[in-house]
Amino acid sequence: MVLQAEEGLTTQSVPVLVATAVPVERDAVARALPAPAEETRLPGATLSRTAGGWDLLAAGVGPALAAARTAAALTAAALAGRPYGLVVSAGIGGGFQPAAPVGSLVVADAITVADLGAETADGFLPVTELGFGTVTHRPPESAVRVASEATGARIGTVLTVSTVTGTAARAAALRDRHPGALAEGMEGFGVAEAAAAHGVPVLEIRAVSNPVGPRDRAAWRIGDALAALTEGFGKLAPALESWNPHDQ
Repeated sequence: MVLQAEEGLTTQSVPVLVATAVPVERDAVARALPAPAEETRLPGATLSRTAGGWDLLAAGVGPALAAARTAAALTAAALAGRPYGLVVSAGIGGGFQPAAPVGSLVVADAITVADLGAETADGFLPVTELGFGTVTHRPPESAVRVASEATGARIGTVLTVSTVTGTAARAAALRDRHPGALAEGMEGFGVAEAAAAHGVPVLEIRAVSNPVGPRDRAAWRIGDALAALTEGFGKLAPALESWNPHDQ
């Protein structure tokens, strides 16, 4: 992967880490990239490194495990003298209807954890209102724009949840609290937290496999979403070659 190093200077090769939840998502991304050149063992996971400078990691399900394994990959890369220039959280997820239909792609302009906080008699309080931490990471606007223009992805908030939405009531509550939400996943915020700790910019891209709302397995289109993820990365990879990581 070649990312522009500085405006007006010679470009240099900067590795990109793509973190998915499970191997089937990692493999969908891999189908759009050069074949893996080598594998590296990390604590609890294996990193697949392609000849084109893309490192692929099945980081696990949920924000905690995704954060831990992404942090391990980032630390290993930094210690090896080849730090990442970008981290991409990628996978399939639920889409809020009708804004993000099944089979579409969503790129996050905000990666927001939706259920980190406290339930009170007056409603949900995010952790920031309790005086702690953060609830949102914002990817570089220039990278979001490049990703959207290259892939046709819709731009909006992608929510991270520890419990997947399974009712219409919860879907409505999430949309009320987050009017800009287009999709829901389980790993983006964890990946973003790890990236932020290392000072590395982050993107999140989701292919919509099902509507957010009542849990209806018959309505899931996982195969279509994985195919959309492969197609999207086939367009995203060359487009990012002209992106300047310092243009944030």
